[in-house]
Amino acid sequence: MARVLIVGCGCRGRGLAGALVAAGHAVRGTTRDVARAPAIGAAGAEPYVGDPDRIATLMDALAGVTIVCWLMGTATGDPERVAALHDGRMRMLWEKLVDTPVRGVVYEAAGPLPAAVLARGRELARGAHETWKIPLAVLATDPRDHAEWRAEATRAVGDLLGDLGTGASPC
Repeated sequence: MARVLIVGCGCRGRGLAGALVAAGHAVRGTTRDVARAPAIGAAGAEPYVGDPDRIATLMDALAGVTIVCWLMGTATGDPERVAALHDGRMRMLWEKLVDTPVRGVVYEAAGPLPAAVLARGRELARGAHETWKIPLAVLATDPRDHAEWRAEATRAVGDLLGDLGTGASPC
């Protein structure tokens, strides 16, 4: 059994969590808002309150985690802060992963954000993968297509783990 950390466990993340739990994996899902924790729990994941804008708040969530899913393709808010989730914040996360049991990262490189933001994220993730030799899967499906996105995300985790199928339930 693997433990997967989903950073950004909104509707799509909860759907992915359900598919991973059904495949026999433990899942931890993050939210910035404690009021959203019950929905994460209802999806079968362990809720964790942490803020991807403050990587230090996610460090305890990495305990025992095998795969991290960084799902920020539909992040909203201040454009500079959102861009930082695909640049400086994600870089800091990768730097911290070196000293953890994490052996794979799924990066969401699609969504309604500006193309330059997502391109920077892909470039950073690929560079970090090459530098620290942590396996990487990049999601390219538009996250607004929930079913196709969930299938790709489940496959990506499975490819990194080598043992999951693509079953998923709708959001």
